[in-house]
Amino acid sequence: MSRLVLRGARVFDGTGAHPYAADVAVENGRFAEVGTAPAGDTVADVTGLTLLPGLINCHVHVVGCAPTLEERLRTPFSYQFYAALPILDHLLRSGFTTVRDLAGADAGLKLAVDRGIVRGPRLRIAIEALSPTGGHIDAHLPSGLPAFEYYLPHPGRPHGVVDGPEEIRRLVRELIRGGADCVKVCTTDGGTWPRKDHLPAHFRDDELAAVMEEARNAGLHVASHAHGAAGAANAARAGVDSIEHGTYLDQETVDLMAERGTWFVPTLVRTFGLLERDDVAEYVGAEKLELARITADAHAASFRMAVEAGVPIAMGTDMHGGEFLDELRHMNRLGLSPAQTIVSATSAAATLLRVSDEVGRIAAGLRADLVVLEGDPYDFTGWPGRIRAVLKDGELVHGTLDTTGQENDR
Repeated sequence: MSRLVLRGARVFDGTGAHPYAADVAVENGRFAEVGTAPAGDTVADVTGLTLLPGLINCHVHVVGCAPTLEERLRTPFSYQFYAALPILDHLLRSGFTTVRDLAGADAGLKLAVDRGIVRGPRLRIAIEALSPTGGHIDAHLPSGLPAFEYYLPHPGRPHGVVDGPEEIRRLVRELIRGGADCVKVCTTDGGTWPRKDHLPAHFRDDELAAVMEEARNAGLHVASHAHGAAGAANAARAGVDSIEHGTYLDQETVDLMAERGTWFVPTLVRTFGLLERDDVAEYVGAEKLELARITADAHAASFRMAVEAGVPIAMGTDMHGGEFLDELRHMNRLGLSPAQTIVSATSAAATLLRVSDEVGRIAAGLRADLVVLEGDPYDFTGWPGRIRAVLKDGELVHGTLDTTGQENDR
């Protein structure tokens, strides 16, 4: 395979160091050299631009669900997989070359991306979330009638509502059999249905212990959907790797997370994106919009507490929010430094997903995932329009590069 050298850029290598001048050589889909690179078969002039590692989004749902019950009932089952294609493409064009899907995507979709049948970032998948009866993904309505599930079960995506350690063990094993890279457990509700509340804790200690034992036995990490402090604290004590959302954390919980090294994936754009974009607000409906207004201040306070307590933070967006890249802007304005913000979407995210030996930094030997950015990388306004190119495994997957043919040795 030919050797590509990108010359003249500033490099933010993902470690947190400030951008520095360097050439970057790419060969056989991986970074070959970072510094003063020898000649290449192809040379890209990226003078004045910044090279970033391919971004990592730790919380997405590329297989979306319709926001209203009527839409869910009227939508054919297979439509969800076709509707994932523009979402995957949007993620890639936004600079995300790796994402963790925390319910919805199955092994078939992951394989289609890996084989190049579908354009998109490489996927790490949970397949489905675990929830108790009456919990976050139990879709019974206040009337007692069953509603359309978030993700109807099929042979590659088992039903996620379980009670008791033995049911939990079986489901986790089914998910592992189905190709899961991680496990997601819901330790609070999510406020989706009128009877639900963010705050009460779900699953008991013996149930969470069963989740952790089965996941750890298979070498998988565990993410906990948790809005209320009690559910987040229970999950952290059980040993989960990350708390997702954390809308209503308290000081005791963030101190516990900091002590145990529990990661926080705040998904701020899930809340603030609804308040900033009229089109998204209209799409999700009045109920979720009102919920976003109520929770915005609490979510911001939780994030600030976590930053001040030293909780490790990784970037994730969830669904139905604003632009994916808006998450960076919100994390920065609420307390992370610009460098910390980018690290949260590069090397920190790679560490959480246990893929730091492959992605997350610009370093020799790692996969050649790159974002070529115009302007100040520490200014997070307008990032989507400033991305000039995206490379995944050394291949240009979005934008353009100013390239020339082979150059002489320097």
